[in-house]
Amino acid sequence: MQHEIPSLQLWERGPKIVAVGGGTGLSTMLRGLKKYTKNLTAVVTVADDGGGSGMLRQDLGMPPPGDIRHCMEALANTEPIMERLLTYRFTEGSLAGQSFGNLILAALNGITGSFEEAVAQMSHVLAITGRVIPVTSADVQLEAFFENGASVVGESKIYACKKEQDCRIHHVRLIPERPKATPAALEAIGEADLILLGPGSLYTSVIPNLLVDGVVKAIVQSPAPKIYVCNIMTQEGETEGYTAADHLEALMTHGEPGLVDLCLANSAALRPELVEKYSQEDAAPLTVDRDRISAMGLELVERPVAWEGGNFARHDPEKLAQAVLEIYRSRAVRIFRGERRYILEE
Repeated sequence: MQHEIPSLQLWERGPKIVAVGGGTGLSTMLRGLKKYTKNLTAVVTVADDGGGSGMLRQDLGMPPPGDIRHCMEALANTEPIMERLLTYRFTEGSLAGQSFGNLILAALNGITGSFEEAVAQMSHVLAITGRVIPVTSADVQLEAFFENGASVVGESKIYACKKEQDCRIHHVRLIPERPKATPAALEAIGEADLILLGPGSLYTSVIPNLLVDGVVKAIVQSPAPKIYVCNIMTQEGETEGYTAADHLEALMTHGEPGLVDLCLANSAALRPELVEKYSQEDAAPLTVDRDRISAMGLELVERPVAWEGGNFARHDPEKLAQAVLEIYRSRAVRIFRGERRYILEE
């Protein structure tokens, strides 16, 4: 089912969609969704401590800007030169590996004295569609616990530790535990017409948001449909051997019943050479175990949302946006005594 790009009036009155996550998976989805609604909000994790973000976090004591920046790049409506500037990475000297977009956020953080305000100001500069909101302003670290009892602190260290331990992650937590959510994040979730979790790294991009105080409660109490967008592949150093149901069980373990209503998974076959490339990295196409998902009381929708070209297995922004909107539109919104009621149309 193809959807036409809406008129300006329909775009401005489009559904209030809140996407919770981080990393490239979230930003890819945002690129597609921004064509269909102006009312788009990304609630983004701030647990990253590696790369350029980690350097700024350590040197300046600010929250990591990387995931936030990726989302703003995806939602920006700027000239091509500005887009190139945002994504430019320095190659030499003390700034080697650092992104220019990160430095802009760091400067705004210094000017405004608040990371949340810095993000808001940069959003204005880039004339982004919708909003990007850090899930918390607290300085948090991510700690992973493995099934054999081992643990490691630091999002960037989880990959290597998991490879070393050679067992699954049991659960993760934030240090300090239950940090306070930004009021804007909770407000956006409470006003949402549709809530999306993922796509993105399960334990390091999606779940950290659920560990922030008030986020799970706000999602569960929302009358909006809640969709978990499955990854295309498993992820080396994080979810090797996981099925779609395994991902959902991990979400529920860190959340509570009512967190997810529906699971959206890719149904398109990937090119054999691409599958072979990923197999050398201990990654594989995600298995969708339909019976287990049904037994969990969740609805499953499978659509061909994988990108057909390129050397990476990722979502096609347009196809993913169309699938999400098709699911949303299949649920009629009823206004009844001031309450929104979502009804599944057979």
